[in-house]
Amino acid sequence: MASKRDWLDAGLAILAEAGAPALTVEELCARLGLTKGSFYHHFRGMGGYKGDLLAHFETHYTTRYIDAAEQAGGDRLARLMDLVLEDTDAHAGLEPAVRAWASQDAEVRAVQARVDRARTDYLRELWLATGGAERDATAMARLLYLVLVGAEQVVPPISDGALREVYELALRPAPGRGHR
Repeated sequence: MASKRDWLDAGLAILAEAGAPALTVEELCARLGLTKGSFYHHFRGMGGYKGDLLAHFETHYTTRYIDAAEQAGGDRLARLMDLVLEDTDAHAGLEPAVRAWASQDAEVRAVQARVDRARTDYLRELWLATGGAERDATAMARLLYLVLVGAEQVVPPISDGALREVYELALRPAPGRGHR
């Protein structure tokens, strides 16, 4: 018997591979080789499943990263970058699929907005912790986040190494320029 987490992981995989329209009870059951009864054992229909799936997405792809970076101590920004870049293959296509879904669904849009806010707020905090200027904190948090969001939209995908180079460049002061 599949666990609730198995159902949620299968949903994220379907979402990443085929988008929200493919996210059906039938497709989930086919993916796991289980019956609808098993699905309804864990969820109260697709509405309940969707809410749990979005919470799982938020926890697994936002809260988990923040918690791990916090536990690492030291250079939390570098640790966060490592965590995100180590995991890009595992969730390839997922972030763009959730964003596309958010453009069509108010509940998903609310979760995406909360996720975006949590991520940029944390990046802002990390920027300040590195000694970055307060006046630059919000813009730098947005820049770092937009690099990741944009990198997920590019076809073919940007390699982890190339994305790391972009982040390192963004975090390095420009030659001959002081902070204004």
